[in-house]
Amino acid sequence: MSTEHVGRGHVVRTLSTETHGRYLVRVPSGSAPWPMLVGFHGYGESAETHLNELLRIPGTDEWLVVAVQALHPFYAKAGGVVTSWMTSQDRELAIADNLHYVGRVLEQLHTEHPVQAPLAFVGFSQGGAMAYRAAARYSADAVLILAADVPPDVASGPHRVPPVLIGRGRQDRWYTAEALDDDRAVLTRLEVAVEVCEFDDGHIWTDVFRDAAARVLDRLRTGAGTA
Repeated sequence: MSTEHVGRGHVVRTLSTETHGRYLVRVPSGSAPWPMLVGFHGYGESAETHLNELLRIPGTDEWLVVAVQALHPFYAKAGGVVTSWMTSQDRELAIADNLHYVGRVLEQLHTEHPVQAPLAFVGFSQGGAMAYRAAARYSADAVLILAADVPPDVASGPHRVPPVLIGRGRQDRWYTAEALDDDRAVLTRLEVAVEVCEFDDGHIWTDVFRDAAARVLDRLRTGAGTA
């Protein structure tokens, strides 16, 4: 338990509690063991939405594909259930909770499925920070990032971050060209190999990025690395 004095006459207390997370698994039809691709969706999305995007990456039929859903659901304006990874409130605690959650997911996947290296993480938008954090915490072979900054807790190092593919739409108003340049500088300082895929669109998935991701995954699967 931690306490923090706020304002006058009261304190904020936090405690850990158990909750349930949801993740989706697509088992390939080919012979096992399989490499594993684990993805994290953006703000206001769901694991179902993200899994559909991951399965559109060419070549993922040969991978165990997993979409992890954030722990904080809410109702979208259209009425469906969507989720968020965290807010600024109790941010450090949320990061720790999320990383523990990802570790539990990985443990269960290894228990229930015949998987082997390589392991790659994927993150879109808000989920990109989770992909970076997962890659820095758990041994992975690559991290594929679409429209997302390197989070400060990873940028501060020292971390072992695997090679990174960064995707950015040139019309993206949220993940700007300046943000991309900053991230390249941060990752270079951390001695991380970086590959960049830019495309003529906005803050969305595109076939150009999917094809770039497919090339990285193919190199991993065939043992050719990511460079």
